[in-house]
Amino acid sequence: MMFAVINDAADAYRGIIPEDRWKEPYMPRKELREEIDDGVVFYGYTTGGELIGVMGIQDKGDVTLMRHAYVRTGRRRCGIGSQLLAYLQQRTYKPILIGTWADAVWAVHFYEKHGYHRVTPAEKDRLLKRYWSIPERQVETSVVLASPKWSEGRDI
Repeated sequence: MMFAVINDAADAYRGIIPEDRWKEPYMPRKELREEIDDGVVFYGYTTGGELIGVMGIQDKGDVTLMRHAYVRTGRRRCGIGSQLLAYLQQRTYKPILIGTWADAVWAVHFYEKHGYHRVTPAEKDRLLKRYWSIPERQVETSVVLASPKWSEGRDI
């Protein structure tokens, strides 16, 4: 069910993210399994027995990463993402970092609306290389948003 939600919702990225980063399906089952094996814990939002939203959280020692936030296409703008984010924020006392595509302006605005701020480009590059395992091309085309607990330039 998570696979279906993620790939339905990820269609919003089609034509937005760089063409060389798009694939079908956006997150193959093998990649989803690898994310879980790497410590991403997913939580879901259900209604009427149907899974309609998922969001992951990953402990990285001194920070927590919010990972893979998706809501089914037909259920967006109903507060589901906000509820999932609030629920996961309660699961950690550490500063939270979120990486997303720079051109996914709706995602960036969503997190900014919830108190997160974009880190500087230099800090973004450093954080993405330290806490994420993504290709250089994705580092170039992404942003990192930090919770209010984050102070830029931390010696980590």
